Amino acid sequence: EVQLVESGGGLVQAGGSLRLSCAASGFTFDYTVIGWFRQVPGKEREGISCISSSDGSTYYTDSVKGRFTASSDNAKSTAYLQMNSLKPEDTAIYHCAAASAAYCSSSFTFLQYDSWGQGTQVTVSS
Repeated sequence: EVQLVESGGGLVQAGGSLRLSCAASGFTFDYTVIGWFRQVPGKEREGISCISSSDGSTYYTDSVKGRFTASSDNAKSTAYLQMNSLKPEDTAIYHCAAASAAYCSSSFTFLQYDSWGQGTQVTVSS
């Protein structure tokens, strides 16, 4: 069974840090782009970052660039999103998603994501 399981969300004060994990199972992780998305109720889902398990390429939207870092551990089939200097506007439900692709780029939101994590709530208090 193809599955992505997220963990690491929570409540943090502004300026704090969290690290999200996205553990994959049931598919080959080696040729995968993991996209990170977030959604606030009533707003459109926003793609914020991606990482390629093939070449380690990453991409970040302007809203998180310089504060968030994506990484992956292929041996554990797990991707991570380190979130530093968190702001109240980062409050959202965060999802990871997996696409069979080689490279991560600015067009990562257009990839076909076959698997999605269940989502984890991140709340940043001011």
